[in-house]
Amino acid sequence: MTEAVHYRVSMLRPHSHLFEVEATFPAGPDSLDAVLPVWTPGSYLVREFSRHVQNVSASGPGGEPLQVRRQDKRTWRVQARGHAVTLRYRVYANELTVRTSHLDGSHGYFNGATLFLYTEATRGLEHHVTVEAPSGWTPFTALERRGEAFVAKDYDELVDSPFEVGPHTPHTFTAAGVPHEVVVWGDAVPDAGRLCSDLQRICEAQARMFGGLPLKRYVFLVYLTDKGRGGLEHKASTALLFPRAGLHSPRGWEDFLTLVAHEYFHLWNIKRVKPRALVPFDYAQENYTSLLWAFEGATSYYDNRFVLHAGLMSASRYLTRLGETLSTLHATPGRKTQTLAEASLVSWVKHYRPDENSPNSAISYYLKGEVVAALLDLELRRATGDARGLDDLMRLLWRRYGDESGVPEDGVEAAASEVAGRDLSAFFDRAVRSTEELDYSVFSHVGLEVRFRPRESSSDKGGSPPPRVKGEARPKGWLGVTTKGSSTLAAVLDGSPAQEAGLYVDDELVALDGWKVDAAGLLSRTEDRSPGDTVRLTVFRRDRLMEVPVTLGQKPADAAWLARVDKPTDAQKAAYQSWLGTPWEDPG
Repeated sequence: MTEAVHYRVSMLRPHSHLFEVEATFPAGPDSLDAVLPVWTPGSYLVREFSRHVQNVSASGPGGEPLQVRRQDKRTWRVQARGHAVTLRYRVYANELTVRTSHLDGSHGYFNGATLFLYTEATRGLEHHVTVEAPSGWTPFTALERRGEAFVAKDYDELVDSPFEVGPHTPHTFTAAGVPHEVVVWGDAVPDAGRLCSDLQRICEAQARMFGGLPLKRYVFLVYLTDKGRGGLEHKASTALLFPRAGLHSPRGWEDFLTLVAHEYFHLWNIKRVKPRALVPFDYAQENYTSLLWAFEGATSYYDNRFVLHAGLMSASRYLTRLGETLSTLHATPGRKTQTLAEASLVSWVKHYRPDENSPNSAISYYLKGEVVAALLDLELRRATGDARGLDDLMRLLWRRYGDESGVPEDGVEAAASEVAGRDLSAFFDRAVRSTEELDYSVFSHVGLEVRFRPRESSSDKGGSPPPRVKGEARPKGWLGVTTKGSSTLAAVLDGSPAQEAGLYVDDELVALDGWKVDAAGLLSRTEDRSPGDTVRLTVFRRDRLMEVPVTLGQKPADAAWLARVDKPTDAQKAAYQSWLGTPWEDPG
C-alpha cells in the first residue's frame, strides 16, 4: 500500500468556530517537524495562519503520547523515534474570506493552507482527507473521492483544493464536456437557471480560446454576504465572495460575471502557466516575482472580455468599463511613484497592506496591469496587421509553460516580441519598468482615442463622456482628499491643495466657513466654489479644535473615456471588429 499522509477534519461543535484536526504521518526520522504555511497561493501576503492553531498533541502508532514542542511561529517538533506520528490540534476559524477559513452553525469552509500541518519530507506523498461533519452536512471539494476519503496527489494539490461543508444542494452544468458544480452559501441565488447558463457560456468561451479545458471537473464555491467582494483561484475550483444584494441588479450581475471570468481564467494563467519564482511554492516565506502584473493584470483584462465574448456584455459596456479602469488609474498619484514591475515584486508589503499613503506611493498591479495588457494586445495587433494579438501570446505561453515549469522573469516579454515579430523592449521599458504616463496612441489602431474630463461627483467612475450642458462648463474647486465614514479624512492626495494647506489623514470634519459639514457635503460644497477661492475648514485633530485655511485648486481631468475618432478609416473599422468581435456600425 502506498504511503500517504492522512487527515481527519471534524466540526461537530460548529458554534465554537474550532476545527478539530487529526494528522497522521508515516514512519520517518527520529525527529519530525510539522509546519504550517504562512501564506496561501494566489494571495501574496504573509498571513501567519499558525496564530489560530491551538491544543497541539502527538502520539505514536500505539496511541502512546509523544513529546511535541513548538520551535517557532509555524513549526512543531515531535520526538517520533522513527515511528508514525499522529498530531491532534484545533484551528480557530471565524474569518469569512476566500483566503482563510470559517466555521459556524451554518457551514464549514476551510482553505488547506490554514488547516493542514505538513512535513517537507512527506510533501510529495498522497494526502487523504476524511471529513466528520454534523448530520445533514455534505463536503464539497474538487479533490477525487475514494471511499470516505478525498485524495490529493501531494500537499500542493491539497492546499489548492478548498472544502465547503454544509447542508447545500449544488447546481450543476456541463461546459466543454466537463461537469461543473456550483455550491452557494449565504442565500439562494435569484435565478439558478440563469446562473448556470451564464457561467456555462463564460467557461465555454475560455475553453474555445485554449482548445479545451485542462481538467476533468470544476467546482465554484460561492459565498453571498452583506458586503465584500473577492475571489481566490484554485487548480480545479474557485472560492468567490460577493454581496448578495448585487445579484439583483443588472450592473451587480455583470460585476459577478466578471469575477467568475477572472478566477476561471486562472485555470491557465497562474495555476498552470506561472512565474518560475513560484516553482515550487515556498510556504515558509515570500515568493518574489516581478510578473504578477502579467498574471493578475492580464487576467483582469480578460475578465471583461470573456463576458463580452460570451454575449453577456455589450461592446459599449465593455468600453465603458475599460474607461472606468483608466479613470481609477489616473486618479491614483502612486502611478507616478511606483513601476508596475515593482508593484508586482513588493505586493507582499504594499498591495495587501494598504494605508492612508497608499494612493500616493503605490499602484495596483491588477489595475495598471489590466491597462497595460490592453495596450499590449493592441500593440501586437498593430504590429501584425491584426493577424495576432494577446490571445496568441497567452496560447504561446500555454504551449511553452503549461507543464508548470514556470515562466522566467523575462519570459513574457520575450514571448510577446516573438508574437509581434519585432523587439518590444521599448514598450515594456515604458509600460512596466518606468513611471512615465502610458502611451495611449495605439488605441487609434481600432479607431478610438482616450479623452479626459473632470469628474462630475464623488460617485463618478468615468468611462463616459461629460454630460451636455448649455454654455461653457464652469471650473470646479478641488480639495484633493478622500473620506471615510461621515466625517473623517481617509487620504490626502500628493500635491493637492489639502496637502499644501496642512490637512491630515484622520482629521475629523466639523465645519466649512463656519457652517457644519460632513464628508459628502465637503466634496460638493468645495466643488461649488471656484479654483483660487480660499475656504476655512474647522477640524478636530487628536481632539484639538483647529481651523485650516485652504486655497482650492482646479479639479483635475482624471475621468477617462474611450471616444470614437470622427472619421474612421476602413482599416480602423476592420481592426475594431477584429479586436472586439463587434462591427463598427453596431455600437452595442
